Amino acid sequence: MIELLIRNAGHILTMDDTRRELSNGDVLIRDGEIAAIGQGLVTTGETLDAAGCVVTPGLVNTHHHLFQTLTRAVPGGQDALLFGWLKTLYPIWARFTPDHMFVSAQVGLAELALSGCTFSSDHLYLYPNGTSIDDTIYAAAEIGMRFHPTRGAMSIGESNGGLPPDHLVETEAAILEDCVRVIDRFHDTAASSMCRVGVAPCSPFSVSRDLMRDAAILARDKAVMLHTHLAENDQDIAYSLETFGCRPGQYVQDLEWVGSDVWLAHCVKLDQSEIDLFAATRTGVAHCPCSNCRLGSGIAPVRAMRDRGVPVGIGVDGSASNDAGNLIAEARQAMLLQRVANGADAMSAREALELATRGGADILGRPECGRIAVGARADIAIWDVSGIESAGSWDPAALLLAGPTTVRDLLVEGRRVVRDRQICTIDLPALIARQNKLAQALKDCL
Repeated sequence: MIELLIRNAGHILTMDDTRRELSNGDVLIRDGEIAAIGQGLVTTGETLDAAGCVVTPGLVNTHHHLFQTLTRAVPGGQDALLFGWLKTLYPIWARFTPDHMFVSAQVGLAELALSGCTFSSDHLYLYPNGTSIDDTIYAAAEIGMRFHPTRGAMSIGESNGGLPPDHLVETEAAILEDCVRVIDRFHDTAASSMCRVGVAPCSPFSVSRDLMRDAAILARDKAVMLHTHLAENDQDIAYSLETFGCRPGQYVQDLEWVGSDVWLAHCVKLDQSEIDLFAATRTGVAHCPCSNCRLGSGIAPVRAMRDRGVPVGIGVDGSASNDAGNLIAEARQAMLLQRVANGADAMSAREALELATRGGADILGRPECGRIAVGARADIAIWDVSGIESAGSWDPAALLLAGPTTVRDLLVEGRRVVRDRQICTIDLPALIARQNKLAQALKDCL
């Protein structure tokens, strides 16, 4: 039995079912699970002092393309809309090898961890030069983060009316075969699971109706989740209307891509009928505010979704369209955009933090994560609010208004991943140097 006691936290934001908050409290962790929450708790194990700190559940990232950390701020894509941005980057991504995938995933996950994230999904949808989703799964295991990779895919290239170049697409039979392989090898259904796998055809403009339908059948046969992009911008809506004769919501409904086992990225351009559909079916949405701003896609109707009952989480999206991976900053951006669109009272700091914790965990099918509650997994972020960012704050728990964007300590399954603002599971300076060397080699090939 391994215990760790987080002691004397200045404030604990539990995000439990009652949204309880506790001052000067303790959290006892036993064998990766939260065993007790209260005051004056004792342990025979390690003690972690949290005086002057705010303790929250670990943040949950619901949408990312980790491979893109190697292509941040590419000049040709800096000012492009979604489709033009993709066309700029496809030729670069086509050069990736397994080493590129592994290193970029570790960099992206380390950046997330430093921003308080304990649990991340990933959407890998291209596999050039012998790469596989395995590369990212091994990267996450070394970092020590909880991971939900999705086996993405593109099957319609330019010659068949799709957006990606033909050399980056796969046959649909090969895609489905590899989905089975990945699920059978890596998907772990235990409550303490560090890796669950999803099935994720990339988008309506890069895969066929048949693949979407077959992917849904496969995922439900294997009891795994489904993920794709949807309704990201005006071009996306126009493509759906022209190609499929319907809006994106009708498209996914017709293909049985709705339900609590489905979450969809972006959904910036949903209309009221689509919001109602997702609410009725409990279809989740990964809201990616910074990427939506960066690509000029618009402001997602998160307030309307929340009011109607659509499950919503936060995602940083790929680091080539953000171009950062700071999840606490992403939650702040979500809050601010809803205020821009709907008024200063449209979203509180605590509600936005809820989206980034239990909201994300719930849409990924992990209600044992994203909250500090007895029986929940011990994924916990400890924020030091004694610094300049919080100086003068009347409410230290309002982290998204006045708080640090780098976590002091981070626990995943009760094990430290960040210690005193430093990743403690890998050699981060060496990793950064390796990433920069790979990025420079890609630039030299252009």
